Amino acid sequence: MKILVVGGGGREHAIIRALKQSPDCSEIWCAPGNGGIGYDAHCKAIAAIDVAAMVAFAKEQAFDYAVVAQDDPLALGMVDELAKAGIPAFGPDKAAARIEASKVFAKNLMKKYGIPTAGYETFDDAATALAYIKAQGKYPAVIKADGLALGKGVLICQNEAEAAAALKEIMLDKKFGASGSRVVVEEFLTGPEVSVLAFCDGVTVKPMVSSMDHKRALDGDAGLNTGGMGTVAPNPYYTPAIAARCMEEIFLPTVAAMRAEGCPFKGCLYFGLMLTPKGPKVIEYNCRFGDPETQVVLPLLESDLLTVMRATTFGTLDKTEVKFRGGAAACVILASGGYPVSYEKGKPIAGLSEGQLPGAADVTVYHAGTAVKDGQLVTAGGRVLGVAATAPTLPEALQKAYAAADKITFEKLHRRSDIGARALAAMKQVK
Repeated sequence: MKILVVGGGGREHAIIRALKQSPDCSEIWCAPGNGGIGYDAHCKAIAAIDVAAMVAFAKEQAFDYAVVAQDDPLALGMVDELAKAGIPAFGPDKAAARIEASKVFAKNLMKKYGIPTAGYETFDDAATALAYIKAQGKYPAVIKADGLALGKGVLICQNEAEAAAALKEIMLDKKFGASGSRVVVEEFLTGPEVSVLAFCDGVTVKPMVSSMDHKRALDGDAGLNTGGMGTVAPNPYYTPAIAARCMEEIFLPTVAAMRAEGCPFKGCLYFGLMLTPKGPKVIEYNCRFGDPETQVVLPLLESDLLTVMRATTFGTLDKTEVKFRGGAAACVILASGGYPVSYEKGKPIAGLSEGQLPGAADVTVYHAGTAVKDGQLVTAGGRVLGVAATAPTLPEALQKAYAAADKITFEKLHRRSDIGARALAAMKQVK
């Protein structure tokens, strides 16, 4: 099969590396892709959000299957348009992608169907929202932009002044554009966070191995929120008992709710969970694979990814095995100095050959923001590379990932040195 993957980051690279192992995969293209992805797939410079150009390219190349990996094209209805062109795709249609594209839609869905989540109210006026927060008098307060905001549209406010500033930034200054026309104000939940990605075909849901993301830029979970500085799998807080509870109280009810609303969800549904003292609750849904969670989840997948993806598209997931191997995976992000604010690009990257580390067993380098200029691999984004390793245990996976990361250099490289530390501490607690 000839396959198109839409997107151009570390998540897409992880998907491509997994798809390449399928006996049914003959040729892979990625649009727009990036320099490092170019070692594993043909790249075509089409913006992921240019639905018309992407569909025209897909028709011209006669792709057998497409994987729409990024949130924006899903929210814009790329899967719908590919279907009209006769090209089956992995990912939800526009109606189902609202589960991520509109936080108001997602919160109202959970309220209507009794799916556990934080208490909340929605507002389309900043003054009314602030009056509500004042009346509640509970801090921290969580303010979320309704629409997509590159993972940065959630602000945690410690007092009234911070809440007023957040509402101004989102609703009046329009920092996130139209995404901030409405906001959700919700209660602050506490407890360990868990990410669970799940394959869905509209009826059946098959969860993947759990993971733990590290969103803050600096060690000790300090600094600014980023797209993710590293991740480990499985998440030690996510015990078999909690997994069973999440399946009954959250996963199955969510898939049933989407079906009842006339927008069955097909593709990868991401559950961002908080394990609160009152039980697991949904912090957020995403309508696609998480980044960088994908970089630790897919290396542990034993089943054929292409077969599983096609089962979600064609409604045969109940008859399709989704199996993960034991052991653990860890991914350390190598970022440009200054990320997530301002950073320089074009720094030569040393230590890699054809985009990978020569001779490093069970280690994969996923390219998030790289380019090739004059035959030299250079930095081209905030998050540059994800160095991922698998091993029988989490301490071994972390040791391998960090040892591999030590061999890669570029000017002003920034990384966290404590990825997995919380998970290692949790493993002692959970025991």
